[in-house]
Amino acid sequence: MNDLRKDLKTALVLPGGGARGAFQVGVLKALAELLPRDSANPFPIISGTSAGAVNSVVLASRAQHYRSAIAELERVWGHFRCHHVYKTDHLTMLKSSLHWLAALVLGGWLVGMPQSLLNNSPLRAMLSGSVHFPRIQDAIDDGYLDALAVTAAGYSSARSTSFFQGSPEREPWERTRRLGKRTELNLDHLMATIAVPMIFRPVRIGNEYFGDGAMRQATPLSPAVHLGADRILVIGIRDEVGGKVPDVAQEPPSFAQIAGYMLDTLFMDGLYSDLERVTRINELIDTYPEEKVELGETTMRPIDTMLIVPSEDLRLIAHKHRAELPFAIRALLRSVGGANPGENRLLSFLLFERAYTRELMTLGYRDAMNVKDELVDFVTGADVPRLFAPSWIKKDLSAFT
Repeated sequence: MNDLRKDLKTALVLPGGGARGAFQVGVLKALAELLPRDSANPFPIISGTSAGAVNSVVLASRAQHYRSAIAELERVWGHFRCHHVYKTDHLTMLKSSLHWLAALVLGGWLVGMPQSLLNNSPLRAMLSGSVHFPRIQDAIDDGYLDALAVTAAGYSSARSTSFFQGSPEREPWERTRRLGKRTELNLDHLMATIAVPMIFRPVRIGNEYFGDGAMRQATPLSPAVHLGADRILVIGIRDEVGGKVPDVAQEPPSFAQIAGYMLDTLFMDGLYSDLERVTRINELIDTYPEEKVELGETTMRPIDTMLIVPSEDLRLIAHKHRAELPFAIRALLRSVGGANPGENRLLSFLLFERAYTRELMTLGYRDAMNVKDELVDFVTGADVPRLFAPSWIKKDLSAFT
């Protein structure tokens, strides 16, 4: 087993994906078993968005003991129920439905306009008791963590803001429609990045309301790059099994199918564009004899990336467990056309039930073990390809290389 190289800063990037975030925990558990038992956090830089930010914050707050952090994540995700994340009782769902109906009929007059479909106050209560934010600074001070970034989207500024907490040498940045802002992370930052538009209520930070960070995150790898990463491990949540174009025209897509498609696009499309961008920059740098290239005031350096995504269709896994959803949520999904196995993208994001999340953790563990040699080499600093992706990815990544 190789020791971790101290001269390389390996970043972990965890995109969002609702209940699909359990897959990331399985991958990280496999890595914990592959590293020495007493290993500290192998990722000095961690960047997360939406559900990925929850996993990121837990890892950062327990950076001194990597296995302990993974055990905590496994405990939380392995016991999830929908009512831990959003209110699922009949009265709350009825009031929400009537509020939306009245707002549509009356144009917001008398009743006011609703801000979200679901009430995620149970998730705030659970996170406030299980995440210890002061430990993040302790991990930074003790040298177990260099920086943690949580990205949210500002509704007024229309910018992607990466709130980060890190060592003193980490500088804020500002680019077109995105910036990095140094702060002391707290529960509001975490609730903001998981505030999926229309589904969960936006969160006020300072003078602006923020929502799910994936909305404006056209370059999801950029926070890790700005914070000094030399190589980046990305654990995605979209399976690339894909579907076939039907031979005969079918009915128009249902609301559930469109909503699931939008969430899938929101959480993952920017990632593939960013991976291709990094690959092109690497190719340019590799044409120079120097390891780093100076372009004006900008220093460009090569960055190795590794991508792990599910090997199975998460829609089909979600459909197997749909009966575990609370009745009120099942009725809601049925009413918007989410009853067929092929239309279960939306369900796969909302199904915070332990049988489903445990199966996703098992899948993540198995997929990581199938590339265990490459994963260990990548994390420990061995020589690796500029871009590694597992063989089961159907998406054509050959254009990247």
